[in-house]
Amino acid sequence: MAPAGKHSGFRREGNHWFCNGELPSDISVSIEGVTFHLHKFPLVAKCGKIVQKHEESSNMVLVLEEFPGGPDTFLIVAKFCYGFRVELTARNVILVYCAADYLEMTDEFGEDNLLSRSEGFFHKNILHNWKDCILALQSSEPILQKAEKLHLVDKCLNALSVMVCTDPSLFGWPRMMYGSLQSPGGSILWNGINTGARIQSSESDWWFEDISFLSVSLFERLFKTMQVRGIRPENLEGAIMYYCRKYLPGLDRWQSGQGSKTRTVASFSFTPSAVDQRVLLESIEKLLPFRKGTSFCRFLLGLVRVALILNVNQTCKDSLERRVGTQLELATLDSLLIPNYSDSDTLYNTDCIERIVHHFMSTESNKTAFSSSSVDPQALPSSESLMKVGKLIDSYIAEIASDVNLKPGKIRSLAESLPESSRSLHDGIYRALDIYFKAHPWLSDKEKEELCGIIDFQKLSIHACTHASQNDRFPLRVVLQVLFFEQLQLRTALASCLHALDNEINPAAPSIVAGDTAGQIVQRDGWVTVVRENQVLKVDMENMRSRVGELEQEFGKIKQEMKTISKSHSSLSSPRLVARKIGWKLGRRRSSETQPETRDRTGHRSRASIEYEPQSHRSAHRKSFSLV
Repeated sequence: MAPAGKHSGFRREGNHWFCNGELPSDISVSIEGVTFHLHKFPLVAKCGKIVQKHEESSNMVLVLEEFPGGPDTFLIVAKFCYGFRVELTARNVILVYCAADYLEMTDEFGEDNLLSRSEGFFHKNILHNWKDCILALQSSEPILQKAEKLHLVDKCLNALSVMVCTDPSLFGWPRMMYGSLQSPGGSILWNGINTGARIQSSESDWWFEDISFLSVSLFERLFKTMQVRGIRPENLEGAIMYYCRKYLPGLDRWQSGQGSKTRTVASFSFTPSAVDQRVLLESIEKLLPFRKGTSFCRFLLGLVRVALILNVNQTCKDSLERRVGTQLELATLDSLLIPNYSDSDTLYNTDCIERIVHHFMSTESNKTAFSSSSVDPQALPSSESLMKVGKLIDSYIAEIASDVNLKPGKIRSLAESLPESSRSLHDGIYRALDIYFKAHPWLSDKEKEELCGIIDFQKLSIHACTHASQNDRFPLRVVLQVLFFEQLQLRTALASCLHALDNEINPAAPSIVAGDTAGQIVQRDGWVTVVRENQVLKVDMENMRSRVGELEQEFGKIKQEMKTISKSHSSLSSPRLVARKIGWKLGRRRSSETQPETRDRTGHRSRASIEYEPQSHRSAHRKSFSLV
């Protein structure tokens, strides 16, 4: 507190305060090394504790241990005892309240004593004003235990909770909203004048910034009080995320620019609280709700990063990783790329991701065990989340595969942390190993073959098989395996196609081993479609070839008849007769052609469909037809 002038009735000389009265002081009060030279009568008239100490000892030097608020607060008390004007504010009311209680300044020692006056100001002014309530809470932190005994902290927390979950206009108090003074009706005030302009929307996060100025302990207590009050969980979650982004380093950067704008009611007069980041994270982790969401999962992974940086206790780390594991299917690849902050040579912390995957699998197994005992069949868990995590981990392995210090064992353990049912195709694993072999050309064929054991070659797509059969980075034995399974799949798909064609030709024929055949046929990707189109194209080509031969024979016969007619008798060489004869021959040929065409409609496609088949369709399947 700044030195007081003569108008305040006190003056300061070093660590000594003196009253400006003409009478010499007859009592001294020492607080934290600062001595107040005062008069006995004003103090005894207001303070019960001073009376008690004076009766117990005739010593005129009193030492007050653990005085609430220190010398600055005692100066306010001394002014009040001497009858000077004392101004109570949001910043000093709790300190003065506790100091008056410490000195026993009750109405027994004077009407409207300091204790009752500060109590009245606290209940009438502080608890009904958002800004003053937060300022009072901030000022109570140095004497938190004393303020809690007097229930001042609980009253402030309850008041803030009520204001958060209640429409502010119901209280009738204007307040600062985003820098503009707002009237109870919602209109914006300028110099106390209603401008008629109204705020467009009242957002539910207006209080996030203000409560972020509280210490960790007060924020935690306010959070729990709001939970009891029934404030919506999404609002509490948003308050936690805002508080963490403000005090934890780099957390907002990992949220892809999703940091909230500064929305405050009265933060222009607040000062940030000194926060221990480790204590903050270990405390906030216990307050986190158990819910799922894409943004919340990203926020949790950001907390995992910070936990590894700050080296928080293992319990906090395990809890955060377990929370991420319960919703791993909602994570994104960039949020999983957690750098390695330890002395390891690898770029990314693969051990952390592997633990998160194990937590995910344990969660899924618990769901399966619970659903198997459930009566409702719709409660059975789907494999959709498992498939999403499988694709995510495959992409993660492909992303970290370019790290030259990454060992093959890490790749294998990450890939095998998920079951076979998590991957319908193994193209992602193949791509990851291709990148890994390219970044690690010094690996031996034996190491590559062992690593390729995680690939199921029967689950590779056509494009992956084609690429693998020509990939010189893979061992020769692996390439031969790919070729073998490729031919096996093609043969199996061809057998499936022929079986389907037989059923179409003979629909009445009984299907003897339909169930066994269906279990043996591998119908996947485009194999069956390609083989079926090749068979259709082959039949069309055979029909076209036979038809061309028939047309050539007819053309030869017509040509021979033309020669015979030209050599006939002159009486028969008139143009009209020749035309009639030729027309009769052609008509007879055409009538004979209708019979095979009707036969073609029952068996294979008609001649017209063959002759007018688009050339692009034939050329598109020429390569696949040559494989058969």
